[in-house]
Amino acid sequence: MSHTLGIRQAQKQKTRQSLLDAALGLLEEQSLSSLGLREVTRAVGVAPTAFYRHFRSTADLGVALVEEALSSLHPMIRTTVSAADDSDQRIKRAVELIARHVNAYPAHVRFIARERHGGVQPVRDAIRDQLARFGQEVKAELAKDPESAGWNEDDLLMLANLYVDQMLITASLFLEALEASPEERERVTQVAERQLRLISIGRHHWLD
Repeated sequence: MSHTLGIRQAQKQKTRQSLLDAALGLLEEQSLSSLGLREVTRAVGVAPTAFYRHFRSTADLGVALVEEALSSLHPMIRTTVSAADDSDQRIKRAVELIARHVNAYPAHVRFIARERHGGVQPVRDAIRDQLARFGQEVKAELAKDPESAGWNEDDLLMLANLYVDQMLITASLFLEALEASPEERERVTQVAERQLRLISIGRHHWLD
């Protein structure tokens, strides 16, 4: 009996993931607010009623996509601002990690960039909540850095959110340059490093 339940659960999970993958593919060319569940189920080859065994609505599916796209990034975000290296090394590592992630998961990055200010409120809220978590985690890492001595909590959080916002901007720049020449991608890398360096310089002098 337990073996049969295990098989059913595995099949259910497989169908759920297929719906997520199909939706992500369809969202390459449209926003979530224009996506119909029949489009998604047709792409997977299941009946529309099967959709509701996994998601309450397309908005609910969108929230699941946010979780899939962003939840695994928390360790990477913390790594990019850890105090293990000096400022320039930290910046280079951050830009390299972001570029690598965009290359590996362009559809996820495009989805977040589009839906962050899109027309589906629960998805906007889910993205905002994940980014707020990033901000708190980056703040905790920054607080460990001796350079943060004397900073108050509000200013540390402001700096953390600046880094998070800049990482999103950098991801968008790399996304736009996916099909660009190596020279253009190198230019994007240099711009991204300079922008992060500008934040770093401001940080060095904030308490002056």
